[in-house]
Amino acid sequence: MSERFCIALDAMGGDHAPDMVVAGADIARERCPNVDYLFVGDEERIRPLLARYPALAAVSTVRHTPDAIAGDAKPSVALRAGRTSSMRLAIDAVASGEAACVVSAGNTGALMAMAKFVLKTLPGIDRPAIASFFPTLRGESVMLDLGANLECDADNLVQFAVMGTVFSRTVLGLLEPTVGLLNVGSEEQKGHESIRQAASALRASALAKNFRGFVEGNDIAAGSVDVIVTDGFSGNIALKTAEGTAKLYAEFLKRTFKSSLLAKLGYLLAHGAFQKLRLRTDPRRYNGAMFLGLRGVCVKSHGGTDALGFANAIGVAGDLVVHGFNEKIRDELARLQAALEAAAPSPEATEAAAV
Repeated sequence: MSERFCIALDAMGGDHAPDMVVAGADIARERCPNVDYLFVGDEERIRPLLARYPALAAVSTVRHTPDAIAGDAKPSVALRAGRTSSMRLAIDAVASGEAACVVSAGNTGALMAMAKFVLKTLPGIDRPAIASFFPTLRGESVMLDLGANLECDADNLVQFAVMGTVFSRTVLGLLEPTVGLLNVGSEEQKGHESIRQAASALRASALAKNFRGFVEGNDIAAGSVDVIVTDGFSGNIALKTAEGTAKLYAEFLKRTFKSSLLAKLGYLLAHGAFQKLRLRTDPRRYNGAMFLGLRGVCVKSHGGTDALGFANAIGVAGDLVVHGFNEKIRDELARLQAALEAAAPSPEATEAAAV
């Protein structure tokens, strides 16, 4: 996709908005020069920031609204009372076709509620899911759902597998991503009924050749599969546990290298290696969680990120637009449905079996 397109930005969402949003957009502009930006928020605060980046200002429009969604607002309240908020107006721009996608670092629950209400879900998708990246020993993997749906049935999990596969192909560039269902064991009899039913459906689907069955928690970091599918309850716990563990080990390393003069010397000698490690595990590199399954591209940035992290979230949104992500999901769902119908026994066979 070489033609220009517009990205709508919730300029007031996030801990450091709007400064972080504007600075992040300027970084993203350098990476992707064929994008225009629609900043939605308090114009009196946005305009002076844009003045610092003339090249960005030249491809930007500001839509003023004094209203913003609070970080602790309940989704139901935000949906009712936030019709003129920066978040809602940015989503509305996607629904109207003015923008190709929306990026926000605001309240996750409110963003999901508004995006689902305004954009609706794609045909064949019952519930949208939150997907993001995980660093692994093999590179990067995709995991979903990360908190949008606390309880999921087998159909939801199969749909997540389809969307996660398309997401990994689009953003990670994987030709044949492998898929696994997160479970309490790898044996076929493990787990609750819905996850076993999902496994059976995937084995009979168009994804069968790349479906690796059940995976466990330790497979996430190992990179045993490219797409890890789970319900939002388990996925969110796994995500927060991984983030907490990373912070724990970073603190352990910091204390260890401060423990003695010899340890400080060792740090100086290994400084280059630790810089590479820090870059490899920098959470800003993995910023940008996609709300998969909507009739429009909506990306959630971490609320506490900086300009570089927000730029990466914009990059994720841009990649999804450029590569026709939603169109690919429609195609994959059609293939999946055709495979399921082909695998299902005919009415005549069912009747004969009954006799």
